[in-house]
Amino acid sequence: LPDIGLLTMTEVVTETRNITQRIQIPVIVDADTGFGERHQVYRTVQELESAGAVGIQLEDQVLAKRCGHLLGKTLISCEGMCQKIRSAVEAKQDPDLLIIARTDARAVEGLDGAIERARAYRAAGADAIFLEALQSANEFETAAKALKHSGSILVANMTEWGQTPYLTVKEFSGMG
Repeated sequence: LPDIGLLTMTEVVTETRNITQRIQIPVIVDADTGFGERHQVYRTVQELESAGAVGIQLEDQVLAKRCGHLLGKTLISCEGMCQKIRSAVEAKQDPDLLIIARTDARAVEGLDGAIERARAYRAAGADAIFLEALQSANEFETAAKALKHSGSILVANMTEWGQTPYLTVKEFSGMG
């Protein structure tokens, strides 16, 4: 289905379980907005962890969310996302389960806004930060430098049709 929040938490958990029972590599699950507010995020993390996920990505858009590379996104408040992250951290049973906080703020609040949100999300307990749809190698380098001392893993994704230019693993590594 299109990446606009059409799947339910139950469907995502079921498919996660189907996948993790059949493969031996770690599975990171895109849990969109966590399927609700902080209480629903708590349950989502419990369910996905029990289904075998080793990482769970949560994003800071409002429902109904949009693909991160599309225009017209609306964000929840930074504090609202921090509450979701704190709930996710509280819900996990395995201390090694990664909570990945994705921000779509670049398109809405600019790069500085995205970096500020990333710092807040890390302070709220996110293990990894995913700044979605950065628009140049320079933006990735700027964000990596700004978040260098946060202790976070930085995540990026490459799509052939998105806002982000194609960069290699070697280029990302060189940027930090």
